[in-house]
Amino acid sequence: MDYQFRFNALERYRDELLEGVLLTLQLSVFTMAIGLVIGLVAATMKLSKNKPLRSVAIAYIEVFRNTPLLVQLFILFFGLPTLGLRMSANEAAVIGLSMNVGAYIAEIMRSGLQSVRHSQIEAAMSLGMKPYQILRYVTLFQAFKAAYPALTSQFVLLVLMTSVVSAIGGTELFHAAAFVESRTFRSFEVYLVVTLAYFVLALFFRASFAALYRIIFARRTSR
Repeated sequence: MDYQFRFNALERYRDELLEGVLLTLQLSVFTMAIGLVIGLVAATMKLSKNKPLRSVAIAYIEVFRNTPLLVQLFILFFGLPTLGLRMSANEAAVIGLSMNVGAYIAEIMRSGLQSVRHSQIEAAMSLGMKPYQILRYVTLFQAFKAAYPALTSQFVLLVLMTSVVSAIGGTELFHAAAFVESRTFRSFEVYLVVTLAYFVLALFFRASFAALYRIIFARRTSR
């Protein structure tokens, strides 16, 4: 093999790559927060006794879970402008990723909510608590604890999924890598570094979520 590795060729582009990492972090955290809200709302709607609300939630979850993320992004960025609705690549990325991950979180939270013992809900109802009070004070904490491992895995997967938004021009790590590769023509070195960066980000989030679990759930339940 005559190929000679030249990682030093990337040295002058370290700022672009670092900025790509920071943008990926921002995009991931932002869409995590929005997706969690969307997922929780969709989960409660799906468990609702109101048939129209339940139907809307089921339709949303099925559509976004059974169509490719890339197609969803293309519809938002390339399709909606034909209807007069234009948005930037980053706006489309946030909306698309949030709606996509929200559909998966909805099913995770639904299972978490259903894991709460019905006797506790009946006890809360007997005390005259309203549905939103039962959700807030009785079921939500237990549901989050039950769903936490699956939620963290979904969020780490979201970090890796952000690379897809480069297909519509979204600015994140993979977009920065494509820019550096076009300037240096060192494809192997660039994408090896980017692979390592995604790996480190995934480990960082897993460690952060593990620490968060100990703070929120383990210590509280041990009291």
